[in-house]
Amino acid sequence: MDLTLAQANQIIAAALQRSTDSGYQPMAVVVLDAAGHTKSAQRQDGASMFRIDIASGKAWASIAMGTASRVLTQRAKDLPAFFGALASTGHGKFIPQTGAVLIKDAAGKVIGAAGASGGSGDEDEAICIAGIQAAGLQPG
Repeated sequence: MDLTLAQANQIIAAALQRSTDSGYQPMAVVVLDAAGHTKSAQRQDGASMFRIDIASGKAWASIAMGTASRVLTQRAKDLPAFFGALASTGHGKFIPQTGAVLIKDAAGKVIGAAGASGGSGDEDEAICIAGIQAAGLQPG
């Protein structure tokens, strides 16, 4: 199963609704497909101009490394030189910070990643998880 545009938009709508309902700062949410290409992206009114780029970088790092960005944040602390090299190699697209999770289908296959930016990393991650679950998919 490939990630559809309808699913990506559903993830974003639910994630942004969760953010609003939780009273978080204005957010951006980006959904990438399994190849790391943008499927959909939205930035709430009032969110800074960097939010889309940061959310995309978090999601791209998750896809590239096959794990949630929370795991990457810890690995980056343990291996700063290696993760600096990854960021350089990724030409600015690789941001190993909490706020992105993989999107899996019912069989557990990775079909994309969702990343958010605008709140704390925990808030960003929470809205991505809520969006993925609302679309009937599995966060990973």
